[in-house]
Amino acid sequence: MQNSEAMALSAALLAVAGELTQRIHDGVVARGFEGLRPAHGFAFARLTPDGATVTELAAHLGVTKQAASQLVDEIVRKGYAERRPHPADARARLVVLTGRGLACTRAAEEAAADAVRPWAELLGEREIRALQGQLSRIAPYGPVRPAW
Repeated sequence: MQNSEAMALSAALLAVAGELTQRIHDGVVARGFEGLRPAHGFAFARLTPDGATVTELAAHLGVTKQAASQLVDEIVRKGYAERRPHPADARARLVVLTGRGLACTRAAEEAAADAVRPWAELLGEREIRALQGQLSRIAPYGPVRPAW
């Protein structure tokens, strides 16, 4: 692959990722969940289903512990998460989604389905499944980190 082709592929993937993030965020807002940024959604993905410590969340997001703590303070204040005693470590606190946070996560899943539906219409179900498989081979388990 030539450098220019690699750059074109990179640009296309970044454009798709940016548009997808925005469409999911817009869908969440349209479903009544306000006061959130896309970065919150990336945190919610790590907190679902069993919660995480601030340190674990920081590692997932690729930010400092202080930045993760500020994000947690914000989503707790807005009623999307709560702090609980950690079941295995008396010194740690576990951050878990509240019912409102879980409902927001379901809204994001619905918005994601709405966002990719036109891709299936354009490419066909078979090609979409192939694309999903190929992308999963490239980045199988890595954390989804916000870009800000």
